[in-house]
Amino acid sequence: MNKYLRLSLIILLLIGLCSGILTARAQQTPQKYTFTTDYLLSLPDGYNNDTTQRWPLVLFLHGSGERGTDVEKVKTHGPPKLVAEGKKFPFILVSPQAPPGFGWEVENLYHLLQDIKKTYRVNDSRIYLTGLSMGGYGTWALAMKHPEEFAAIIPICGGGDTTDAWKLRHIPIWCFHGALDKNVPVAQDSQMIRAAMVYNPLVKFTVYPDLEHNSWERTYNNDSVYQWMLAQKKFVYKETSASAAKLKSYTGTYLGQDGDTVVISADKDGLHAKTSQRTFPLKPFDEDAFFIDMNMPVDVKFIHDRKGKYDSFRVLEQKKNLYHRI
Repeated sequence: MNKYLRLSLIILLLIGLCSGILTARAQQTPQKYTFTTDYLLSLPDGYNNDTTQRWPLVLFLHGSGERGTDVEKVKTHGPPKLVAEGKKFPFILVSPQAPPGFGWEVENLYHLLQDIKKTYRVNDSRIYLTGLSMGGYGTWALAMKHPEEFAAIIPICGGGDTTDAWKLRHIPIWCFHGALDKNVPVAQDSQMIRAAMVYNPLVKFTVYPDLEHNSWERTYNNDSVYQWMLAQKKFVYKETSASAAKLKSYTGTYLGQDGDTVVISADKDGLHAKTSQRTFPLKPFDEDAFFIDMNMPVDVKFIHDRKGKYDSFRVLEQKKNLYHRI
């Protein structure tokens, strides 16, 4: 084969490869991947009688044994089991099923919740979250990821990462665990409770001294648990009053952990914080606690020393920033 013929074959081969690539590109077609979550739905008696009424919603997360593709398995434990046995609840009950081999994915649950809120008449100020075992872990995780959604949570025999427990500072919590639990040691929930209590006074922890892992049956059969839950409403900032002397006690210059300074001042209009970029009001809503805007999940909490003098404050937002008076 002479060199000219060999060169011609190489050129033809390259043209063929390029043509194949172009053809492959031309054959691309748009596709869609859809994630589906199956769930059980229970509507309260009277839901269809008054189309203007909005109802409380309970999102229930099952344990690892109910994962799969048969949503009927979700009726094995908890509120869906009680509904199947004939119990009437005065709220919308949504009980999703996790896929085989997977735990609870909090963002999937969040999007499911948004869809439920659009589809059914949900009272946005009365959305509750509860779960057992794997669902207890899921309850802690979802509430810490999206605390703005829930009026109260009831985790049972679970646990979680304490890093973001401060995000639960405005959510009433009632946690349950069996002292003899060998599947999920009580220490798992105990550490979550201790971390949450640093920022949240609305925390209750019930440890059953005689129960092992199944601490959910006694809990979900207790009507007082539902009464407590339904009495809770989602936290919203509400401005209260504070005396001029009280406001003055906070004034001063504070140095942050990142080296930035904040000047706290008080006048007839209230308390103000001045940074290098802007000045904004601080509105009291609790003892030594202030907010900036009711639609912003940002708290400023002043801290006093043993003599009662305010020497620092903490900003709670996406991260925790501590400022000391200088």
